[in-house]
Amino acid sequence: MSKNLIPIFSIITLVLLASCTGNNKTKETPEKGSGFDITNLDSSYRAQDDFYHFASGTWLSNNPVPPTESRWASFNELMENNKKILREILEESAADDKAQVGSNRKKVGDFYASGMDTAAIEAEGISSIQADLDMIAAISQKSDVVPVLGQLHTMFVTPLFEFFAEQDLKNNESVVPYLFQGGLGMPDRDYYLKDDSRSKEVREAYHKYISNLMILAGANEKDAIANAKTVIALETKLASASRGRVELRDSELNYNNHSLDDLNKLASSIDWKKYFESIGVSETDVIILNSDEFFVTLSNVYEKESLENLKVYFRYHYLASVAPYLGHEFRQADFDFHEGVLNGTEQMDERWKLVQETVNASMGEALGEVYCAKVFTPETKERMMELVNNLTEAFHGRIEQLDWMTSDTKTKALTKLNAIVRKIGYPDKWRDYSSLEISRNSYAANVKNAAVFEFKRNVDKIGKPVDKTEWGMSPQTVNAYYNPLINEIVFPAGILQPPFFDPKADDAINYGAIGSVIGHEMTHGFDDQGRQFDAEGNLKNWWSSEDSARFEEKAALLIAQYSEFTVNDSLRVNGEFTLGENIADLGGLAIAHDAYKRSLKGKQEPAPIDGFSADQRFFLGFAQVWRNNIRPEAAAKRILTDPHSPGMYRCNGVVSNMTEFYQAFEVKQGDKMHREETARAAIW
Repeated sequence: MSKNLIPIFSIITLVLLASCTGNNKTKETPEKGSGFDITNLDSSYRAQDDFYHFASGTWLSNNPVPPTESRWASFNELMENNKKILREILEESAADDKAQVGSNRKKVGDFYASGMDTAAIEAEGISSIQADLDMIAAISQKSDVVPVLGQLHTMFVTPLFEFFAEQDLKNNESVVPYLFQGGLGMPDRDYYLKDDSRSKEVREAYHKYISNLMILAGANEKDAIANAKTVIALETKLASASRGRVELRDSELNYNNHSLDDLNKLASSIDWKKYFESIGVSETDVIILNSDEFFVTLSNVYEKESLENLKVYFRYHYLASVAPYLGHEFRQADFDFHEGVLNGTEQMDERWKLVQETVNASMGEALGEVYCAKVFTPETKERMMELVNNLTEAFHGRIEQLDWMTSDTKTKALTKLNAIVRKIGYPDKWRDYSSLEISRNSYAANVKNAAVFEFKRNVDKIGKPVDKTEWGMSPQTVNAYYNPLINEIVFPAGILQPPFFDPKADDAINYGAIGSVIGHEMTHGFDDQGRQFDAEGNLKNWWSSEDSARFEEKAALLIAQYSEFTVNDSLRVNGEFTLGENIADLGGLAIAHDAYKRSLKGKQEPAPIDGFSADQRFFLGFAQVWRNNIRPEAAAKRILTDPHSPGMYRCNGVVSNMTEFYQAFEVKQGDKMHREETARAAIW
């Protein structure tokens, strides 16, 4: 019942109202414009010294972080627009008393209505979750713990470790169970292990948060304080055995193939057969662990920890997962820690946004089908396919011209590039929610039902062929991704709008903005992680040792560059942790620039617009994608947990390596954006 109902495995990644394909908007020839608002510029900065603030300084000044947010960026602007569209869909559905029972329209309407009925939620108290709390309280012996653990996992409550079913990294036709380190209530192991003042402050707040939840669920203050100490002590043991974010990026290191017998020997204090039966997995030949060491420690902790301590720990994790969906005091406690302490957010969002986020996470494709009909035209999809084709050709040309890669590895790289599957806008088939039970009776019960539905859907994949048509994001998501297991790039309809893509903008802006995003996702197939997977999506080395060494040498320069960048004056960007995203940012922009030049087909470069040449507009289009304001607390959290570099460096860090930028803005030695040619990173 966690806030993330669908687990995302980061590789160390139904008709409601109308069909998207039935969109009947007429094709129009849009009036061309710049696509870049020059009032966002700040002329007090020189492009040659700080391109990020030159391109977006006035926007940054005029767009402070709202009290309900931890940061405000171009992504947020677009997300706000999407939320308004989804609100309209949900409110219409909730008000439709003629909606057919069992239909998606009826379900999303009832789900939304149940979340908006705060009076009923307050009156319900914890009665909707009492049965689950009683299940934990009723554990009377260690042998009863594992079945309860399994039941909690089916709700996406994740004490001790995490489970999910996913394509086998080394056999792309098979879906297998994965067991992953976890069991922590804070977002990273470093919050438990570091002794700096910020970490201590967060731990103190975490202790208070755990205590508050226990008190709200009926504990007295003395017991609640003791419970909090128990939880933190147990989680600290797990944190000490957990791998850091850099280690988690090593796909080979985190692929440990075991049989059930192997697992029973490795972590012998846990009855693994009973665990798998409790989550609905009757038989499996292969189980993948991300870390043998973690599960050895987990077994020892489980064996030595008292039954009462485990019950306290389970009770807290359950309460933490369901708190956002209960009455005001629970919601406030959850907000105060997760948003207030960790992100610096000042004010809880409007109720309709919170409920919409939950319904969207639970039934995203049901909403997405209607959303697409409203915002995504066939012409947009056609234009996007054209952009993808042009970027593929540009990437093809860049690979052929690489001076550091041997011909045999180039051939395999081109094979992989040409095999990339492209998913644009929305899925070809929509998810079936017919077995998901939703009513207006209880918001928390609806959230639980949705979690159990999604868990079962995930588990049911085990032993079946991989569904390569499935999407990992709903169509209304303002994001995009590359999936190395299928070798696919996915661009939901949600991101294919201004400022990322604007049919009224000139090509230079669009290639700099959405073109760089497309190139970014393509390049993920060839970053330090993606390059470890072959054209079919298997974890398999297709590189010569010489080429691997040259790649790592080039990547080391990028690591060193980004490790010099700081946030909050003293926190350094982790160049190793962010390497994959930095490679993708740099490669994506270089590919997009080549693709833009190719799109001209030998014609003369377009005339300046607003005083900027086409090349300058290309880089301005890129810069506007990454503008963002962020609270110091959120910035500090992201340094630990986010593999993306801060927005300023996703702009300045990239363009400072591109000779084309130097030429466009006449960057010279002595300018702050200038790097000597030998110090500029270039991989793809």
